[in-house]
Amino acid sequence: MFNSLSDRLSETFKSLRGKGRLTEADIDSTVREIRRALLDADVAVAVVREFTSHVKERALGAEVSQALNPGQQVVKIVNDELVRILGGNTRRLSLAKNPPTVIMLAGLQGAGKTTLAGKMAKWLKGQGHSPVLVACDLQRPNAVKQLQVNGDRAQVPVFAPHPGVSSEFEAATGDPVAVASEGIAYAKQKLHDIVIVDTAGRLGVDAELMQQAADIRDAVRPDEILYVMDAMIGQDAVNTAMAFNEGVDFTGVVLSKLDGDTRGGAALSVAHVTGKPIMFASTGEGIGDFEQFHPDRMANRILDMGDILTLIEQAEASWDKGEAARMQKKFEDQEDFNLEDFLAQMQQIRKMGSMKKMLMMMPGAAQMRQQLEQFDEREIDRVEAIVRSMTKHERVAPKIINGSRRARIAKGAGVSVSAVNSLLERFAQAQKMMRKAAQGGGMPGIPGAMGGHGPGKRKQQAAKSAKGSKKKGGAKPRTLAERQAMQRGEQVRRPQAPSGSSFGGSSDEFDPSQLNLPKGFEKYLKN
Repeated sequence: MFNSLSDRLSETFKSLRGKGRLTEADIDSTVREIRRALLDADVAVAVVREFTSHVKERALGAEVSQALNPGQQVVKIVNDELVRILGGNTRRLSLAKNPPTVIMLAGLQGAGKTTLAGKMAKWLKGQGHSPVLVACDLQRPNAVKQLQVNGDRAQVPVFAPHPGVSSEFEAATGDPVAVASEGIAYAKQKLHDIVIVDTAGRLGVDAELMQQAADIRDAVRPDEILYVMDAMIGQDAVNTAMAFNEGVDFTGVVLSKLDGDTRGGAALSVAHVTGKPIMFASTGEGIGDFEQFHPDRMANRILDMGDILTLIEQAEASWDKGEAARMQKKFEDQEDFNLEDFLAQMQQIRKMGSMKKMLMMMPGAAQMRQQLEQFDEREIDRVEAIVRSMTKHERVAPKIINGSRRARIAKGAGVSVSAVNSLLERFAQAQKMMRKAAQGGGMPGIPGAMGGHGPGKRKQQAAKSAKGSKKKGGAKPRTLAERQAMQRGEQVRRPQAPSGSSFGGSSDEFDPSQLNLPKGFEKYLKN
């Protein structure tokens, strides 16, 4: 969503690179470009004025003029101000002392409340809670049915005593306030610790909508009232948020459709305008595309600094710890990485979600956005199909895959032979990298990565030492007489050690046990 704003800000900061000192004209020009970028992103005018005023005031102060790198200091100031207008600190759910914790969702029709209720339930279940969904939207056609489908996908129970209406020509007959109250009693009876109440919406703000939301609020006394805001509808979303804040006094904001391609200015404005924090964000169409909102991480994404912490959290939540331990042991034992391991790792990565989204969380991803947009997620399916078309022996020992086997694998996977050849070539390169890393040699192209001093590393160092000693040639002069002899072109002769031992003693007097060598090493010292 923030791609356009991210590109504009990155282009603005390029002009500051390499400057040892920033003049007032440089700062004015930078602030002017930031103002234009924010206004083009549909950020509220009042927010833009305050944002740029703070940036300019700090940029003209001592923290930039005395900085070793003024350009980077300005970027840090912009990052700090972005974090501030996005809410500052991460706001988490306030859980009730006596369960269940009641969460009420409010917002306009079409904002994505019902879908988001299922996503939040699944997320809370993954956090160790036992949520239940309560269907109080009895006016929108098939809203109750939609909530039940989302509950099934999230594997969370749904309390829906009234079916609601099935078409726009039916009149709503149920009482949503009564359903909400019954839902709380049901949660207590079934020992659910969190209740998520899905309320009705309208195409616009009206008195009837606000009254119904206020009645449900008074009946269930929710611990959290979350306003679900469609992040794609621009500044009107901020105006609607102000109306809901006056009507039901919500405690937090949830951004839906954050994966859209609009300018996203409303998302940057709502927390500052309403004074209520953004708590969660829906980042895709999948039931698992839901995450806690962190203002500092979102600011890093906007400034193309990446979001490694969220990436790590997703990996920890989806990665199989048993598989990770198995791979670690195999790595420590210096066993070869084979196609069975490759398939297992690929399946683990797929559990984390969209590969494109994960890559976009890497620092500097905006510079490769065009390539990432062209990335085909189905390529992973094709690679998996190729590996699964192989026999178990072929996966463990890829070197046996000859021409006829490649043709058979290609036919079984529904791809060309060249696709199989390409995969095997890339895998061979990856296998070499893994083998070198396991031996302590580090990853190619990554200075210092995994540069341990394992047995493989010691062998490489010993080989380098032996190779270097061959290149040195004759001995260097040690005394003045030797240097003078070399200047005259004479050969330097030194006393030779007694024959029979490379350590300078006779072979009869040499006792290997005195050297404290490893067991079995004596055989290498025999003539």
